[in-house]
Amino acid sequence: MSIQQVSVFIENRPGRLAGILGFLAQEGVGLRAYSFAEASDFGILRMLVDDTAKAVAALKRGGYTARANEVLGIYVPDEAGAAAEAFRVLGDAGVNVEYTYAFAVQGRGEAFVLLRVDDNEKAADLLARAGFRLAQPASLF
Repeated sequence: MSIQQVSVFIENRPGRLAGILGFLAQEGVGLRAYSFAEASDFGILRMLVDDTAKAVAALKRGGYTARANEVLGIYVPDEAGAAAEAFRVLGDAGVNVEYTYAFAVQGRGEAFVLLRVDDNEKAADLLARAGFRLAQPASLF
């Protein structure tokens, strides 16, 4: 099952990230996870939030370039090689991973991995058949 993620293009300069995160807080948007990847002049902030539509609308009103897209979330054991196995399953089947970010879930012995792939349905089916637990959007918040 797909998870809605918000992507925002921002200038790569001091204070810009703090400005966007502060703006979202003022708009009442709860941030659950994020990743910031930079290039020389700009970056892409990718976030899971408690209300995707509210976040995108607020960001656009604030003059930011933002959009929602779909990613997959899986849980893997918090042990060496677990995520590599998920990526092997996808690679062996010809599914391309465009980007990913992850974090360990304290006290649960597992990690949460977000993936942007070129075929969500195929990837979800492959990962489920390989024994990986897919994250459900409602269970994230």
